[in-house]
Amino acid sequence: SEAETLRAELREARQRAIQSEFALQENVYLRQLLDYIDGPRFPADFDPVVAEVIGRPAGAFTQAIVIAAGANNGVRSNDPVVTADGLVGVVTRVTSGTARIQLLTDEEAAASAIDLRTGATGIVRHARGTRETLVLDRVRKQDVVRRGNEIVTAGWRAGALSSLYPKGIPIGKVTSVGQTDTDLFQQVQIDPYVDFGSLDA
Repeated sequence: SEAETLRAELREARQRAIQSEFALQENVYLRQLLDYIDGPRFPADFDPVVAEVIGRPAGAFTQAIVIAAGANNGVRSNDPVVTADGLVGVVTRVTSGTARIQLLTDEEAAASAIDLRTGATGIVRHARGTRETLVLDRVRKQDVVRRGNEIVTAGWRAGALSSLYPKGIPIGKVTSVGQTDTDLFQQVQIDPYVDFGSLDA
C-alpha cells in the first residue's frame, strides 16, 4: 500500500515536471517573439556575494545580523539577502568590510509577495507575538490562497519605482488561512523556509 502510494506520488511529480518544462519552453519562445523586456529575476539576473554571519546586534526585539562583506565586496544598501532556502532580508547599513541586514522577521520589515499557485498578492510581515512566524497581509477576500501553497517575492515595478526584492525569491509555505465577516482581508499565516535563528552564512 505504501509503495503504491509512493508510485502514485512519483507519477504526479513527473507529470508536473513535464508540464513545467513545457510551460518554460513556451514562455521563452513567446518572450522571443514579443521582444519582451522583463525586470530582474532571481537568481538568474544577480551575482551573489557569499559571506559569513559575524554578529547579531544586541536588543531584545532586534531582528538583524551582521555579515563579513561590505562595500569593498560590492554590497550596497537595499540589496536583497538570501540563503539557499530563501529570503532572509535586506541590507540596511554598509561599511567597507561589513553589512547589517534587517531580517524579514523584524517588526519593521515587509516584502511584496505572491502565491505561486494562485497569483494572490499581499505583503509578508512579521507576525505579532512570535519571532519566526510570518503573515501574508492585505490579501483580498476574493483571492484564493490555500494551505501548503508556496509564497515568493512579487518583484513589482511601477515606472521608476520598484520593490527592493526581485521576483521569485522563495519565502515560505502557507500554514493556515482564515477570515471573518468583519475583516477586510484574509488572515494568512506562513512558515518561512529560512531558519532565522541559526543563520551562519
